Amino acid sequence: MTSTDPTGEPAHVADLQDNVRDLADVPSVEVISRAAVMLMSAAAEKLGLADEDPDSAATRDLDEARRLITALAGLVTASVEYLGAHAGPIRDGLQTLQRAFREASAIPDAPGQGPGEKYTGPVY
Repeated sequence: MTSTDPTGEPAHVADLQDNVRDLADVPSVEVISRAAVMLMSAAAEKLGLADEDPDSAATRDLDEARRLITALAGLVTASVEYLGAHAGPIRDGLQTLQRAFREASAIPDAPGQGPGEKYTGPVY
């Protein structure tokens, strides 16, 4: 038996409708910023930056980090005009991740070939 809310909808449908209504009240800059922070956090984890010794971190996965950093770069590049005051710190975070990736790589990518650099330009 499925639980229902007071309107008679199954609970999971009611929860989904509440989430959609909640998102409708959130400004786009906040949604974009939250997505950027999530991508930054995930990339940092995949780079092992949350561990005391990133080089031996169990969570280190440079292939996954590359994907996340590239996705972040695409998001930032596509939405920079809407981010206002949030743009600078998000771009700084992106560049920090790009540099950390370069340092973590056994064979660093050529300038302009690193994660997200096709969107941001070379990061040294």
